[in-house]
Amino acid sequence: MVSSKLPRRFVKIDEVLDELGRIEPYFQKLMEADLSTPEALEKWLLDGSELAACVGEVRTDRYVKMTCHTDDTALRQKYLEFVEKIDPQCQRYWQQLNVKYTESVARNELPRDRYFVLDRSTEASVELFREENIPLQVEEKKLAQEYQQACGEMIVEFEGREQTLQQLNVYAEHPDRELRRRAWEVGGERRLRDHEKLDRIFDSLIELRGRQAENAGLKDYRDYAFKAYQRFDYTPEDCEKFHEAIENSVLPAVRELNNRRKEKLGIDELRPWDISVDEDGANGLKPFNEVGELCDKCEEIFGRVDPDFKLQFADMRNKGCLDLDSRKGKAPGGYQSTYEEGRYPFIFMNAVGLHRDVATLLHEGGHAFHTYATGDEDLLAYRHAPIEFSEVASMTMELLGLEHLDVVYEGQELKRARRKQLEGVLRIFPWVALIDSFQHWIYTNRGHSREDRAAAWLRLHRRFNSGLDYSGYENMERNLWQKQLHLFEVPFYYIEYAIAQLGALQLWVNVRREGNRAVRKYRQALALGGSRRLPELFEAAGARFDFSYGTIAPLIETVQEELEKLND
Repeated sequence: MVSSKLPRRFVKIDEVLDELGRIEPYFQKLMEADLSTPEALEKWLLDGSELAACVGEVRTDRYVKMTCHTDDTALRQKYLEFVEKIDPQCQRYWQQLNVKYTESVARNELPRDRYFVLDRSTEASVELFREENIPLQVEEKKLAQEYQQACGEMIVEFEGREQTLQQLNVYAEHPDRELRRRAWEVGGERRLRDHEKLDRIFDSLIELRGRQAENAGLKDYRDYAFKAYQRFDYTPEDCEKFHEAIENSVLPAVRELNNRRKEKLGIDELRPWDISVDEDGANGLKPFNEVGELCDKCEEIFGRVDPDFKLQFADMRNKGCLDLDSRKGKAPGGYQSTYEEGRYPFIFMNAVGLHRDVATLLHEGGHAFHTYATGDEDLLAYRHAPIEFSEVASMTMELLGLEHLDVVYEGQELKRARRKQLEGVLRIFPWVALIDSFQHWIYTNRGHSREDRAAAWLRLHRRFNSGLDYSGYENMERNLWQKQLHLFEVPFYYIEYAIAQLGALQLWVNVRREGNRAVRKYRQALALGGSRRLPELFEAAGARFDFSYGTIAPLIETVQEELEKLND
């Protein structure tokens, strides 16, 4: 664990809160505190934030170590011990403290501008909490860990050596179409071997989530999730309209890209293994040979965007807050997590030498800089923005980094990399709409069978299909959803990527037009953390919180114009 940024004022110095016996006395002090004055209430909120950060530090450390080494039984057990024994009891205490806050006579005397967001969030948490949901949430976390372990064990023999499924992605950019097909096929077949296990895990997750919604007196888990995520500023119906707007504005643009790709590759049908290869037949982009080189190059890009970002990334490297390479026994995907007491970020990735790895490190770097930006905020609740804006932080950094990819590439490779990244911006929208639509179907159709679920997936997959042909691989197509870890680990957390991409595109346009002035606005918005409503955070950054067709279409046109320039 990293060291604390600030001295403790409530928790004893050097005490590690890794056991209930050490944690509970602090909860007891908070429960017994007199909150009759605004001054006492504000101090109490700060003490609670410090306690939450100290406990969260231990949880984060155990989660990070478990995901870095899913094959280490001892690390897995330590994480599960926290999930099973410490988390549930802490939830009960936090609920009691939230109630104490809402009942405080001094609550209405706090400055409204400072505490409105916290006040609204606490009320929502009190309203949603159900004691009987705690053991269900513990089981949910254990199943999510089981999914991670299953994915970490997915190893294949290919081209004479043992490889992870992430490492197979390298072949997706190889000019040899037959090699690409075999790599895609091997990966798909390996996933299929475990599809029944993953279906079983998912069935259990759906049931657990449905019971939580029932216990909370809600119609279905979709309603529960929207309340749990505290989505005060948009509704499920808004999401469904967003799906339609993506279908009408972005999908035609992606189909146009794919038609061009098919023509340039000289093939009759575009297959799943044709989507990442260079359409002019060049070898795959080779942005780096090892993760140290990746870090060096991204550090320079960060510095070009803003000198402070370079310093912050160097700080992470010096503190050992990066685990970036792909290896056997490591959880899939990538994330940025925060050591709450130290107020330092940690980045986890599975880099294999692709341009996607550059984009991912830029993305997670954006999250990390968000953590640094809020480092002086003492209220833990305000050190984290709503997910929709947190993803603006990361996706904007991807686009700002796009302008400085000459650090990594030159000549035609530079044009190819920029084109690849902008195409990725377009391609993410239909995939997000697909995954989110699928989740809406899953949780509003409780009691469905696996066959029903597969049929719904295929129907939606074909609705948002941009022209890929899965003929002969229908069984793989019907199980594609199982590779999306969000469905297993963080249900309904996915539409945020599309909402945030709209914000990021607006900020990208602003920076291209206004330069450093727009970067300063971006940084100022990051520093607000979660202390403002979601639309206010977008506004502070220089963007509109709106995902209607009227907002999407002009931004997509801008991306298309840039692609045309690169194609010329």
